[in-house]
Amino acid sequence: MTGGIVAVTSLALEARIALGPGVSVICSQGSHLAAHLESAVKRGVSGIISFGIAGGLAPGLVAGQWVAAAAIKTAQQRFPTDRAWTRCLLERLPGAVHADIVGIDAPVADPADKQSLHAQTGAAAVDTESHIAAGIAAAHQVPFVACRAIIDAADKRLPPAALVGLRADGTADVGAVLGSVIQQPTQLPTLVRTALDAWTARAALYRGRRMLGAGLGFPDFVGGKDDVRASARAELDVSALEQDHAPPPGAVAEAR
Repeated sequence: MTGGIVAVTSLALEARIALGPGVSVICSQGSHLAAHLESAVKRGVSGIISFGIAGGLAPGLVAGQWVAAAAIKTAQQRFPTDRAWTRCLLERLPGAVHADIVGIDAPVADPADKQSLHAQTGAAAVDTESHIAAGIAAAHQVPFVACRAIIDAADKRLPPAALVGLRADGTADVGAVLGSVIQQPTQLPTLVRTALDAWTARAALYRGRRMLGAGLGFPDFVGGKDDVRASARAELDVSALEQDHAPPPGAVAEAR
């Protein structure tokens, strides 16, 4: 191995779960994520995995269900995932769906928009990191996979508070969530349902991480030590969740 496995996330909770022997974590979004990942690839990596939660697009997918991507789609491109590594993910995650994931730059909150995106792309799930990671992996010919647990089903609407509750470092902005609820108190029932779905997805992430094991399912993984090349930003994100709390629904939504 020329380097360890890099897990790409946007939530500090996801980062803490993914981190382990031979696995470093980049927890960021947008252009910052791209810059951190480019830097990691230049130092040398064996593989890149997009790990965390996603929004459901395909009918029938429920909170906590895993999707192991066959490919990552964007408006212009389709990036196939590494076949051998994806096969390992499917073997270790019983019941995981093998389907495309679409990557976009902002969360999809409205069920009608989810239905439209599914019709346009055929993708089963959506997130806001996988397309960035897939593009960089393809450019550098690095093995890439995406493994995501559903948080909100295709027919579930995300409330406004779920779209404002994430800081740039991937930790929860509780004040922003509370402010949104105060401004629009009628969203509270939907917010509570989203929080319950978040707990379900969180539990799935922990179970799935244990089943994937060292190297996050990378074929013939031989790393025995913590080969952690996480940036200072990622390490800060991980330490911020030492209390092991689930993220509020606002933080969950931004991961997609």
